[in-house]
Amino acid sequence: MQEYETTYVIGHKNPDTDSICSAICYANLKHKIDGKKYEPARAGHINEETKFVLDYFDVPAPRLIENITTQVKDIEIRKTKGVCKNLSIKLAWNMMQEHDIYTIPVVSEGAVLEGLITVGDIAKSYMNVYDSSILSNANTQYSNIIDTLKGSTVVGDGAKYFNQGKVLIAAANPDMMESFIEKGDLVILGNRYESQLCAIEMEAACIIVCEGAPVSLTIRKLAQARGCTIISTPYDAFTVARLINQSIPVEFFMRTEHLIAFEDTDYIDEVKDVMASKRHRDFPIIDEDGKYMGMISRRNLLGAKGKPVILVDHNEKNQTVEGIEHAEIKEIIDHHRIGAVETISPVFFRNQPLGCTSTIIYQMYNEANIEIDQLTAGLLCSAIISDTLLFRSPTCTEIDKAAALNLASIAEIDPEEFAEEMFAAGSNLKGKSIEEIFYQDFKRFTAGETSFGVGQLIATNRSELEALQEDMVPFMEKARERHQMDMMFFMLTNILTETTGLICAGSGARQLILDVFGEEYDEAYESEHIIRLPGMVSRKKQLVPKIIMALGE
Repeated sequence: MQEYETTYVIGHKNPDTDSICSAICYANLKHKIDGKKYEPARAGHINEETKFVLDYFDVPAPRLIENITTQVKDIEIRKTKGVCKNLSIKLAWNMMQEHDIYTIPVVSEGAVLEGLITVGDIAKSYMNVYDSSILSNANTQYSNIIDTLKGSTVVGDGAKYFNQGKVLIAAANPDMMESFIEKGDLVILGNRYESQLCAIEMEAACIIVCEGAPVSLTIRKLAQARGCTIISTPYDAFTVARLINQSIPVEFFMRTEHLIAFEDTDYIDEVKDVMASKRHRDFPIIDEDGKYMGMISRRNLLGAKGKPVILVDHNEKNQTVEGIEHAEIKEIIDHHRIGAVETISPVFFRNQPLGCTSTIIYQMYNEANIEIDQLTAGLLCSAIISDTLLFRSPTCTEIDKAAALNLASIAEIDPEEFAEEMFAAGSNLKGKSIEEIFYQDFKRFTAGETSFGVGQLIATNRSELEALQEDMVPFMEKARERHQMDMMFFMLTNILTETTGLICAGSGARQLILDVFGEEYDEAYESEHIIRLPGMVSRKKQLVPKIIMALGE
């Protein structure tokens, strides 16, 4: 069974700064604790705020993984050696017997898959024994014949090809031989000088001298002058006649059309479906350039395990990377409400009512007595500042603030100045489409049978936020229909005034918010599409819980 070398640490879809920084820092912590390989990953594209943080600390963005489903490259691929198309049927058969395989891939010099040769194809070659021209039709190289017959070249070049004429045994006297030997034939004969001479004079392309019989100098000179290849073999004529078809190159019998090959990035579930509909035993694997990598069979899929994953900054299935149901979840580290994904077996689940997942990871570094370096401190501090809106969010606790200030000291950054630059980068909307703005921080939720989504843009420029309203309203309605969600909300949050303008889409969405927040909203700024909510900055603590509670009632 394949054992994975890497565990992926990954945050939620549409990742924010906490999701990315938590993945990077927790992967680092896990590696320092047990020495195993952990790779930070992301389930979506990096937003501008997070990009600013990564660039500031010169940290590359984690690898994008949009689907965590087990792929072909995650299972054991048999490294069956590919062969060239000129390989003899005999050698191909020997390979099959030696390695207990039923299919051999035929590849070019550049490792590009050209065809497949199977046990059945080889068996079929033995049924063509009545075709005396099959050897030349297959354009068989003399070196193949020499190898198959354990022979040696007496006259001629083994690199040349037998490509016209038939194969025959010279068992008759020379007078009769003249009536059936034609130009270009391959003649199997013994040590009779007259027979050898007759075959050469009749312009045979090759004569095979059996039982290791000596070839006279006269015959050798005449053959060389006439361009006739002479091969000597220790076998008798009957054995030569029985074996010689095994020298045919695999190219003649290999399958080249309607080949079923899988790429190493294909998902196992899709591969299983294809395999179930075919009678083939083995299937080749190629990379994205079409180069051969190995073979798999149904047996290789048995017991295939999901990729090991650690989830950070989320625990709800609708926020996880695609294919999470096929993964092996090892741990969950989060600070949100519990709407946990299902796991096959118990997992380590750490959930604390703090303002940021990175605060939890900061605690875990300290608990493990692992020193926090300057870079790690910078990333963790950035995430806490982001999630707590520089301690302004109601989700922020004294634990978050103390952690951020300590980390800022290690990272040698000023929290106020850094926050100002980071939020300014995050609210830079230049060149962005409405779709990009909407999805850069968007999460899905479910309450009973109602599904809804909430996006948020945090900015410091009021006029910039107001300018978005006109285009955001029609976009949200289309997005809601596309995702088949009941309601959608978008928070235009001004961090300086600690106020959110909430755009609502979907039947009953606006009225729900008015009912939920009662007299908390600012009637003076009420419009058809936007509701102004003073003091609201947190989606997690101030908006989503109240919506879920109202829908539950």
